[in-house]
Amino acid sequence: MFGISAPRMAVRAAIPWYWRWLGVIALALVILMLSNVAYDFGKKFAGFDQSEADREAQRLGESNARLQQELAQARGQRAQGERQLQMERATYADLVKQMKALAEENATLKEDLAFFQTLMPSGGKEGGVAINRFLVQNDALPGEYRYRLLLTQTGQRSKDFQGNLQFVVNLQQDNKKVVMTLPAEDDKDSRGFKLDFRFYQRIEGTFRVAPNAVVKSMQVRVFESGSREPKLTQTANAS
Repeated sequence: MFGISAPRMAVRAAIPWYWRWLGVIALALVILMLSNVAYDFGKKFAGFDQSEADREAQRLGESNARLQQELAQARGQRAQGERQLQMERATYADLVKQMKALAEENATLKEDLAFFQTLMPSGGKEGGVAINRFLVQNDALPGEYRYRLLLTQTGQRSKDFQGNLQFVVNLQQDNKKVVMTLPAEDDKDSRGFKLDFRFYQRIEGTFRVAPNAVVKSMQVRVFESGSREPKLTQTANAS
């Protein structure tokens, strides 16, 4: 159509489709870069710096690693201190036991010294046998008892004292009184009850009773060789 009423027509050069896509991609990249610049500018404007935040995070990480190392060292020192404290406590306990044992030994030695000074022969008196320090004690094991005593010969000791011992144990079992003799009549081995000394002889031993039995007292009898009657006796309560 020609004339005034004819529609307007524009003539443009044809653009290939790939150029159009390249243009769209380029425009998108430009928009993305502008957005990134605007984001960075906004963070800096608001007081936030990414590089400073990275440095702060690195500093905190290093500080955390240092604190972890110090904590591990402190734990190691604490463990070492606890081991040292345990060793010191054990050493202290051993020292206390040694001191107690030495004190008891010292007291025993003083007692022995004072006792043996009384055994010095004094002019012309006949010698005699005496029982000293007779003790009967319940041992650590149930039903086991330990006894000990010291036999001495005083005065003029013209010869050795020879003989044997006999113990009579009074105990209670099942609400009944029971008597037990040591050594037993059928005991062939009685070497521990033989006596042969001039100055003194220590006697010590153990015996067992039934677990439900309780020893009340114990009597020791000293026989001289060739005699059926005891030369002397002594009774001790069990402790």
